[in-house]
Amino acid sequence: MRLPEIEWRPISRTAFVLWLGFYVLLFSYLAEHFSGLTLLDNVHLPIHEGGHLLFSWMGEKPELWGGTILQLFVPALLAATFIVRGDLLGTTFCAVGFFHSLTGVATYMMDALKRELPLVTVGGGDAEHDWVHIFSDLGGLPHAIGIGEAVRLLAWCGLLGSVGWFCWRYRSQIKNVESPRVRI
Repeated sequence: MRLPEIEWRPISRTAFVLWLGFYVLLFSYLAEHFSGLTLLDNVHLPIHEGGHLLFSWMGEKPELWGGTILQLFVPALLAATFIVRGDLLGTTFCAVGFFHSLTGVATYMMDALKRELPLVTVGGGDAEHDWVHIFSDLGGLPHAIGIGEAVRLLAWCGLLGSVGWFCWRYRSQIKNVESPRVRI
């Protein structure tokens, strides 16, 4: 079974250049703060905490995993919505949001051993470190830093790949305008 081809709505050269410039500045900022959380991670934090609340009715383990699940699911779902609409700008922005969120997850994973990050919890009280419990349950706590580094590498590949795909789609759009396909 073949998936239907998506008709991407064309974007202007101005939009392409401005968004590409935005991504270059964003990536420069993120590279400068490579190993830590950034101000942008505060966008993902309420979604993460909401995930704990949303999954809490399913039990302790789903509540524990729910923060990370929702933190990644929301930008992925938004990206899928923009894909269905054929919106290149929205798809790229949400894909970048997903992979940026994944860099935060990687930082949180690596902190399972260091325990240096300030923790937040809904409703106050003592916050517990999700990834300490998750890695402990899975027997991977001693490998938290290595796993986090691998996830960060994956996230950066995704960030760069998303913007590379954005450039490729724009270039394809330009080629199609210059030499339209003949359909028989």
